[in-house]
Amino acid sequence: MSTNKESILKKDGINYLIPFILITTCFALWGFANDITNPMVKAFSKIFRMSVTDGTLVQVAFYGGYFAMAFPAAMFIRRFSYKAGVLLGLGLYAAGALLFFPAKLTGEYYPFLIAYFIMTCGLSFLETSCNPYILSMGTEETATRRLNLAQSFNPIGSLLGMFVAMNFIQNRLHPMDTAERSMLNDAEFAAIRDSDLSILIAPYLLIGLVIIAIFIVIAVVKMPVNGDKSKSINFLPTLKRIFSIRHYKYGVVAQFFYVGAQIMCWTFIIQYGTRLFMAQGMEEQAAEVLSQKYNIAAMVIFCISRFICTFILKYLNPGRLLAILAAVGVALTLGVIFIDGITGLYCLVGVSACMSLMFPTIYGIALKGLGEDAKFGAAGLIMAILGGSVLPPVQAAIIDQKVLFGMPAVNVSFILPLICFVVIVIYGYRMRNVK
Repeated sequence: MSTNKESILKKDGINYLIPFILITTCFALWGFANDITNPMVKAFSKIFRMSVTDGTLVQVAFYGGYFAMAFPAAMFIRRFSYKAGVLLGLGLYAAGALLFFPAKLTGEYYPFLIAYFIMTCGLSFLETSCNPYILSMGTEETATRRLNLAQSFNPIGSLLGMFVAMNFIQNRLHPMDTAERSMLNDAEFAAIRDSDLSILIAPYLLIGLVIIAIFIVIAVVKMPVNGDKSKSINFLPTLKRIFSIRHYKYGVVAQFFYVGAQIMCWTFIIQYGTRLFMAQGMEEQAAEVLSQKYNIAAMVIFCISRFICTFILKYLNPGRLLAILAAVGVALTLGVIFIDGITGLYCLVGVSACMSLMFPTIYGIALKGLGEDAKFGAAGLIMAILGGSVLPPVQAAIIDQKVLFGMPAVNVSFILPLICFVVIVIYGYRMRNVK
């Protein structure tokens, strides 16, 4: 038993335990950033008296950073090292988080979007660096087990981000609802806005300081070097080569729609639940906090389902399991759209069980057989996170209509995640024979 444990983090007599622990903390850090941010769409909309559509510019800036930096990160890592990529990622993450303070001083919305963009340029470097770095910390035979172990800390960070958003931001914002805020004069509005922004930025400033501490530790600790002997980039020939591979190029498309579906389901559960609970007579702030509790329940289900689905993968082809999960996601999303009341919200929570294994499964299928090209292939899949930037504003524009086809617009808006899951069903079905 002990030999098996040791072999996961040992190679050629070198023990990688300390580097593994340090890099694994980064998985939790980007999970925290992702899931403290989703509820901020509603928070910023209320603080600045904006539409839901304007609020989703948070997601545009956030996931736009992933898109912008994925290939530059891959080239930087190829030229230098995984450790350099991690340090640059942490530096940008910390800078973005600490920029929330000057953004608050301006009292304007757009400086926050700049801070989010810089922060997620850092997250793009981290995700592009850390996944293959973990794979290199031991033998090839134990690489998948090692990466699964590291990835299990990502949803832990996500849960912490949701918890902090609910208890240290949403619960502490001024209880005045959106309608009442619209009646305030400029001076009254500015006073409440500045108070709320002070509450909102505090967790970001704290995580910025934590990241600086982790940056210093990783900088001074001896870490494994990038084992890749070649520093040549050959960017365009490599892109042409990987995008000629059917399971890769369609995997990038599927990943785009998956990330879009995930962000929409986890962001707009707040709007979905808030409308439902306010219709039952609850005040807006209490309805938002209760909706966030359902969001946390969805993340817990997501975590549990990931372990269950990982076990099922021993017996079921990844493409086939992906298609089954997406088909169940389609059925549940139909329930979100057409079943009003608490049952529709239960369906929305249940969608997270279907999403749990989609990202790594699409990732794994897409990179099959890419060899050395997998470094750039991984960057393309990180760029596909752009789906989380493009699709939520479209859903928000639907939600802003209030009522469509005689139904609550927030219900109708979930037709977009429905379409995303249909795309993933098709990809999983077509990839069912990829071993």
